[in-house]
Amino acid sequence: MRTATLVILLTAFPIAPRILTAGGELSEQQVVHEALAANPALQASAAKWAAMKERVPQARAWEDPMTGVKLMRSGTTSFSRYSDSEWMASQALPLSGKNLSRGRVAEAEARAAYEDVRRVRLDVVARARAVYHRLGNAYAQLALNRKNQGLLVQFVEESKAKYEVGAVSQADVLAAQTDARKLEQERFRLEQDLFAQQSALNVLMNRAATAPVGQPAAIAFKPLARKSTELEPLILAHRPEIAAAERNVLAEQAKLQLAHREWIPDPQVQVAARHFRESSDVFTEYDTAVYFSVPWANPRKYSAGVREAEQNVESARRTLESAKTEALGLLRDQLSKISSLAQQYQLSRDKIVPLAAATVETLQAGYRTDISNYLEVITAERTLRDAESAASSELADYLAALAELDALVGIDDEGGDAKSTPKKSKR
Repeated sequence: MRTATLVILLTAFPIAPRILTAGGELSEQQVVHEALAANPALQASAAKWAAMKERVPQARAWEDPMTGVKLMRSGTTSFSRYSDSEWMASQALPLSGKNLSRGRVAEAEARAAYEDVRRVRLDVVARARAVYHRLGNAYAQLALNRKNQGLLVQFVEESKAKYEVGAVSQADVLAAQTDARKLEQERFRLEQDLFAQQSALNVLMNRAATAPVGQPAAIAFKPLARKSTELEPLILAHRPEIAAAERNVLAEQAKLQLAHREWIPDPQVQVAARHFRESSDVFTEYDTAVYFSVPWANPRKYSAGVREAEQNVESARRTLESAKTEALGLLRDQLSKISSLAQQYQLSRDKIVPLAAATVETLQAGYRTDISNYLEVITAERTLRDAESAASSELADYLAALAELDALVGIDDEGGDAKSTPKKSKR
């Protein structure tokens, strides 16, 4: 029978990491490449898969041959003296094909382990992209904070000038200064979040948590590339959990085949040659023998083994069915999440932020001409700040959800969106 040999495309796993340094612009692709090259969880999973591959030739191999010698004594009980010797060699012949069935089991299990590598790889890519976008959001939030601090300082100076001429009360000046201090306090929180995202990125790339990291490019909205009708067949074809469940079905089917073959006895061939001490010939005579096990003498044992294997096949099939159903449910939930985040961001970007900015501009102009009061202006500015901050966070959450979708479906843009299929070699 043809047997399969597992092969992995090593080019799917980047080898040379690209060093990330502070001071330059950090690209998303750069982050993903270094995470794939250095992430220890991915390396551990790949090593486990490589170890599982080595089980295949072990399971497919014949039993070890046996050899030995028997020393026969006549007229003496001394351990160091003997009269004749018999040399033997034997080999079990796997005519039933049990070794091939065991090889198919090991191969299917190794393929399932390969799907574990794909899952870890997809998760590393998704986390790297999500952290990259959240790091970009942290920088954007700090930039908004600095801009608002500058505007508020300017507003404080205007309030002081109006106070000096008696146009406003001292309470307005003090309130403006209080808001400025609050923005400064918020900056400390934003800096802490920035450091946390930098640490998370360094951990993904197996670097020191304090290693310098460049600043990401400004995050931008990008629409969902595929429709839900296109994603459903993709997730069924490429999701690692489904592929692993399919491999487990094959493994259990091979175990069922092995259970049936346990009923078939394999012969063991033996050759024995004797040497008589008084004879000058190396071997004076030889014997041949063939031995068989008798599994039919223990029918309950082997019948139970077949029934157990049948139930395991049924369990594996049900697990595969459950994995497919669960995957479609997760896909629906993720698409709903992405749609909601996209709508929230687009509403903030196109409606809420422009309206809030226009309101602030109008009230500030009215404040300069004593039409608007301080409370109206400061309330409008807070609303604008909150809207701008929310829009940036919604965009980062949306981009992170897109990365999570790719990992959920099993799409890997770094290594191709089709799942790698181990090739078969003819023997």
